[in-house]
Amino acid sequence: MAEFREPESGKPASREPLLRVENLTKHFPITKGFFNKEVARVKAVDDVSFEVFEGECLGIVGESGSGKTTVGRCILRAIHPTGGEVEFRVDGEMIDVAHADSHQLKQLRKHMQLIFQDPYASLNPRMTVFDIVGEPLLVNGMSNRGEREQRVRELMAQVGLNPAHLRRYPHAFSGGQRQRIGIARGLALNPQLIVADEPVSALDVSVQAQILNLLQRLQSELGLTYIFIAHDLSVVRHICDRVAVMYVGKIVELAEVGSLFDAPLHPYTEALLAAVPLPDPTKRSDQAELAGEVADPSDPPPGCAFHPRCPYAEARCGSEIPQLRETAPGRWVSCHRAEELSLGSGANPSVDDA
Repeated sequence: MAEFREPESGKPASREPLLRVENLTKHFPITKGFFNKEVARVKAVDDVSFEVFEGECLGIVGESGSGKTTVGRCILRAIHPTGGEVEFRVDGEMIDVAHADSHQLKQLRKHMQLIFQDPYASLNPRMTVFDIVGEPLLVNGMSNRGEREQRVRELMAQVGLNPAHLRRYPHAFSGGQRQRIGIARGLALNPQLIVADEPVSALDVSVQAQILNLLQRLQSELGLTYIFIAHDLSVVRHICDRVAVMYVGKIVELAEVGSLFDAPLHPYTEALLAAVPLPDPTKRSDQAELAGEVADPSDPPPGCAFHPRCPYAEARCGSEIPQLRETAPGRWVSCHRAEELSLGSGANPSVDDA
């Protein structure tokens, strides 16, 4: 089994943000009746703000339904945000992706690409590798077939595939190879930012390590910036520089990866860390399992959305919504009791070994 490689220390990263997200919201209407009358709204993303710096990897984690994938798709304008701003820097100028017209959006999408979760469902089974990887080139003006084939061969070699197989169809490849095809397609236009939506969750553990090592190598060689969406915290710890923790459409904690794993400030982060499986079957985490269900984003509880499940909740948690605030340089948390609680990292050393 391939081993994880630790992120390079001292990774060069500009302190000028490549991406700035301000007060991003995305609500999905719930309709009912013959006339499809709107009766409620699912607040999939609710007032989310953060920055992504050039050359870094920002992880977004949370349970299913937390809104992390919706954030990624809003950033790329795969879905249109309900409100807020998504500013992306191109040639030194910040452009608002959320309000860009079709012409601007076409130009912006050359610089922002997506790696999908399912490496088979994201590939057209009727297209060869040459057609799949070469399609972005054709759409963006590379009409010469010979030039496209040469570029596709270069991309295949870059992601660890045999260029001689460019005439094969997706069914002829393994899951890990199919994900490499998806990565090659994402790299075709030399993007600055890649949103990786759980790119290894559908793969075997041994293949996961290979894909993660490939992503790290490509980031180092090409100067890529990643937004890495995941639910596996052991993966996040190995590839990300900073981590944003989401719960019911909001960011509840944002910090550098080492600080967050060693000393979480939000009870939800503590619970996520405690839920990481221990690699030793003879050992068990001392942390009690998190009780209750994830809050309904169409009807969240008053105050802090996490308070019905929080073992540290007090009266004001059920009535006052905590604001995301900076408690130390680079450390953000939305918890009324963040400064007074002393939380543990749950799984502790097992996360390093997972």
